[in-house]
Amino acid sequence: MKLRMVWAARVLALLWAAFWLFFFVAESWACGTPALAAAPWVGAGLLFAVLALAPRRWEAAGGVLLVALGLTAGTAYAIWAPMWRPPAVRAITIAVLGAPPLVSGILFLRHRRALRSSP
Repeated sequence: MKLRMVWAARVLALLWAAFWLFFFVAESWACGTPALAAAPWVGAGLLFAVLALAPRRWEAAGGVLLVALGLTAGTAYAIWAPMWRPPAVRAITIAVLGAPPLVSGILFLRHRRALRSSP
């Protein structure tokens, strides 16, 4: 059970980071965005990838960072989201942006706690 939990957390975090990194790069390339304008978004995607890999080395710290990132990303998009988008689209984007790192971080932290409490 413990091994499945950590692998589920790893897969979820990596799929989430890969999706957003691909999205930021592909959208910038498809729209012909200049490199300097695309750099912050691609940098955000790279940051997501680094934070998704952090729990492989530092499980507790990486889990906390993923939880913080999930809460921050979801909240920031909720504040920043264009109001002309339908509420359902905004809600789905908030969930896709914030929920996976939040759930993944919680799973990493639960796994860490389970390892410490097992005999």
